[in-house]
Amino acid sequence: MTGVALVTGGTGGIGSAICQALSREDYRVVSTYSNETKARQWQDEQRRQGHDIAIFGSDVRNYDQCLRTVLDIEEVLGPIAVLVNCAGITRDKSIKKLTPEMWQQVIDVNLTGVFNFSSIVAKCMLERNYGRIINISSINGRKGQFGQVNYAAAKAGIHGLTMSLAQELAPHGITVNTLAPGYVATEMVMQVPSEILDKIVAQIPVGRLGQPEEIARAVSFLASPDAGFITGSELAINGGQHMY
Repeated sequence: MTGVALVTGGTGGIGSAICQALSREDYRVVSTYSNETKARQWQDEQRRQGHDIAIFGSDVRNYDQCLRTVLDIEEVLGPIAVLVNCAGITRDKSIKKLTPEMWQQVIDVNLTGVFNFSSIVAKCMLERNYGRIINISSINGRKGQFGQVNYAAAKAGIHGLTMSLAQELAPHGITVNTLAPGYVATEMVMQVPSEILDKIVAQIPVGRLGQPEEIARAVSFLASPDAGFITGSELAINGGQHMY
């Protein structure tokens, strides 16, 4: 067993692919969840596909809950070697309609949630002088998106957190990196009307949406010991839609 890999929001489309990829690499994979009924159903489906993934309920917005979750995981399963911050939500509205509550909801989950788990797990990793933290951002954290000032701000903030934390942890064998996916063919994205999807794909030079497994393979590499010289980086996985 390679160690414990914790994936926040692992029950989502990209999160599921990440959990499966890390499971294939012999990590003991754990996902957090907010809805227990859905999470149990998801866990059963993962088992049918050959992946034994543990689940722990946790509100990423609540530092104390995150702390209890990490302590419980380490007590039950062992030290966390890999943390993937994947939990995220959207509350899309133009600035004329975006309420302070919608702004705060997205910041709390998408950015504060990354801080909560990263700060707690980093302290555990420091005791062992090894770890991998991988933060899932978005293409829209780089280029912005109409109707997503809250989401784009949070996702841009993630990489600022990554770069700063990477500098602090690098001397201790701990790397911190960001992945910034473009449009990926998750169940949620595939529910977008076909005429809108066609316009999105037309903007992607490779001519298609990404696959969740493509994001997951990048996570697997950054989680590996072979990626020890990569830290503070942001890997864009967007089919060439946005280059920088």
